[in-house]
Amino acid sequence: MTENMLEVLRMTRHFSAPPERVFKAWTEEDLAQLWLFTSKESDFNKTEIDARPGGQWKITDRRAGTDYTGSGEYLDVDPPRRLVFTFGMAQFSPNYDIITVELEEEEGGTRMNFIQEGTGIAGELKKVPVGEKSGSEEGWNLMFMALAGVLRS
Repeated sequence: MTENMLEVLRMTRHFSAPPERVFKAWTEEDLAQLWLFTSKESDFNKTEIDARPGGQWKITDRRAGTDYTGSGEYLDVDPPRRLVFTFGMAQFSPNYDIITVELEEEEGGTRMNFIQEGTGIAGELKKVPVGEKSGSEEGWNLMFMALAGVLRS
């Protein structure tokens, strides 16, 4: 496998909220700043979202005096079913991954299919032993747990 090949991270989660509410948590600043690219260790968070095709998003989260900034562009916005956007953190890599979030109504809430594709996670995924989680997967797991809490409130 060459370094330029895309790697894919796939995750599925269930949330006890309707797809419309889950979609809003991804696309509305006041909800997203509670869970997306932030944590309990955050000292400051600025979330800017323009959720439309061609619109930009940028989240800066300060932890222990260091600012971490994620940014990207929305490629597809189809409420409340599908959201596709680029994701990068220029301070760590010039690469941008593509994130796809697909939401399906199911009994008791929403099934979320999450896909991250790109070269930014390639080296990380190749090094992870079978049965263990990559850093990307672990990071998204923490965020999805926070998202579940936001959706419960």
